[in-house]
Amino acid sequence: MPRQVNNATLELVRSFEGLYLEAYRDEAGVWTIGYGHTGFDIAGGAVKPGRKLADENEALAILRVDLDNVAKDVEKLLLIRPKAELNDNQFGALVSFAFNVGIGNLEKSALLRRLNGRDYLGTIPEFAKWNRCNGKVLRGLTRRRNAEAALFCSFPPPVISAS
Repeated sequence: MPRQVNNATLELVRSFEGLYLEAYRDEAGVWTIGYGHTGFDIAGGAVKPGRKLADENEALAILRVDLDNVAKDVEKLLLIRPKAELNDNQFGALVSFAFNVGIGNLEKSALLRRLNGRDYLGTIPEFAKWNRCNGKVLRGLTRRRNAEAALFCSFPPPVISAS
């Protein structure tokens, strides 16, 4: 079974993407809807001008599918040892990063090379290097990369079982 993203990751992505029930062009000129959705979905096809979602629940359902798909792609890029050693927040930080910059950019990044080399401390500053759009530093991307790095450095809350 593929690894699932945790709630901390879901909330990080939601907070930075924001909710848009009608399609719009993002800073890179890409048609986007919901919580950062840019691809296809079963109900409505491609994101294009005039595309609308019914409500936040539809946007959230699409986001969950998007994050699950990105999580599968991230897992494929991780070597066995880092994959086994990452906690849910570290994995989630990678999923958020790849959701935003694209899996291809993660694949060719020094961030992934450091992580797969088990240089976890060296991985952290690599997030900050991805704060530009069309060559321009964006404050929102800087904040997001800082939040992803913070998530990467944090531990998920313990699971308390009722016994």
